Amino acid sequence: MTRCGVGTKDIWRLRMAGASVDGMRNALLLAEPEDATRGFLERHLRDDGFDVLEASAGGEALALVEATRPDLVLVAELDLCRRLREGEPGRTWDRQVAVIVLAPPQADPVDRLRAFARGADDVVERPFHYDELLARIRAVLRRTSPPRQEVIRAGALVVDRRTRRVSVRDEAVDLAGREFELAAKLAADPHRVFTKEELLREVWGFRSLGRTRTLDSHASRLRRKLCREADDRFVVNVWGVGYRLLD
Repeated sequence: MTRCGVGTKDIWRLRMAGASVDGMRNALLLAEPEDATRGFLERHLRDDGFDVLEASAGGEALALVEATRPDLVLVAELDLCRRLREGEPGRTWDRQVAVIVLAPPQADPVDRLRAFARGADDVVERPFHYDELLARIRAVLRRTSPPRQEVIRAGALVVDRRTRRVSVRDEAVDLAGREFELAAKLAADPHRVFTKEELLREVWGFRSLGRTRTLDSHASRLRRKLCREADDRFVVNVWGVGYRLLD
């Protein structure tokens, strides 16, 4: 089981370090019993920018949905879709999580209607074309994602995406392009720890972490620019994990 190289033990390590993996952008759980199909989809979805967790059985999938709070779940079993929507005693996953059902070959209209009745947001029949599945995943995420805030307030910091301006206690801060994007990303959830891999992918468009020091150097410059008083604590480094905006 992996989330772009982050396994279940790493997820719990992030939680113990104070990180949140809830609501990670483009986090996708792949609940598929066929090894070949699961491996194929995991490789291609990861290459297309998704954080992918894999599960081969329903019980394993439910545990991961509860632990990681993905944005979307791909399921092969209608019963798993139903269980996600109805919830279960003692479970706390998001029952509104987006779900796409990978239907069996030659599924008839009754089968598709049954999937929608059990709470599916979309149904894709096998054998599917990957590009079409990818388009449907992105379409569902567009419909289910919350609207983006244009003006973000995080403590003394204000980020205005419309004008690309940042201020601290009404004092304007001059930021370069990537510095602004990093500030906006961190401010969107100021107490959450964003992993380095996530920031490099979503701010810089990198596919893998590699050996780059780009993030660390930008974070250091951003911290210096935002800290206007001695007590200011912005762009906090969580050792071995990543960064969050506020301490």
